[in-house]
Order: sequence, then structure tokens, then C-alpha cells
Amino acid sequence: MSLDRPRRLPVLALLGLALLGVPRVILHDLDLLHEGTAVNLAFVAVPLVAWVAVVLLCRVDRPFTTLLLVGLLHGAMLVVTHQLLWSASFDGSTPRLGGNLAGLDPTLQAVILRLASVPSGLATGALLGAVTGAAAWLLSRRRRGPRPVR
Repeated sequence: MSLDRPRRLPVLALLGLALLGVPRVILHDLDLLHEGTAVNLAFVAVPLVAWVAVVLLCRVDRPFTTLLLVGLLHGAMLVVTHQLLWSASFDGSTPRLGGNLAGLDPTLQAVILRLASVPSGLATGALLGAVTGAAAWLLSRRRRGPRPVR
């Protein structure tokens, strides 16, 4: 094995890290987990701390990029989970459009609302990945110390 070989996480590890946040999404959508509680905080924080810890322990070469990708994967999983649990999260009374769009066919309203929810899930994942990636990058630089001057 070459010393110059880049240190990256395998695809399954990236997927596994992204999956760590899915239980919170499921429990929240099923109204079993409520914001502002210590349990919710644990379900939010533990996966993110695990992301950073794994990247640091594995000494990944590009922690920011790695965790940004994990965040994007998590965002995609967030979107899929929300779509699958859509009816359950609204107790069967799904949201409706109002104003000038209130008269649209209910099926078309459902499609519009579901599509509108996709960017927010992806953005949430990207933001989580960027924040944890920046933290991991800073911590990895501190761990390595300053680079020698050539």
C-alpha cells in the first residue's frame, strides 16, 4: 500500500453515516419525538457527532467534502422518508393550498406540496454536511498541527 494513497471512506460507510439520522426523522414524522426535549436533542446531536468522529478517527483527507456528501445523502434520505410518511405525519389530513390555488384539484395540490418539500430536505442535509464538515476540517487541521515550511 502506497503512503500517497488518499484516505477516503467507502461508499457503504458514507451511506451508513447518512442513515444514522433517519430514526429521528421517522420518530418525528410519527409524532413520537418532540422538539425541545432532551431525547430529541440526543437524536439530533449523536449522529452529527458520529459523523465528525468517524472522519477524524479514519483521518480522511478531505473531511469537509466527505461530510458534505454525507449530508447530501442524509438530505436525500430525509426527503424519501418524509414522502413515505407524508400521510402519517399529517394525521391523514394532508395540507392544502390556499388563496388563488385553493380551487386546484386535490391531487394536483398534493403533488405541488410534495415537490415543494424536496428542496428543503436537500438543503437541510447540505447545511448539516457543511457545518459538520467545517468542524471536522478545523479539528483535523488542529490535530495535524501546522504544515512544515518548505
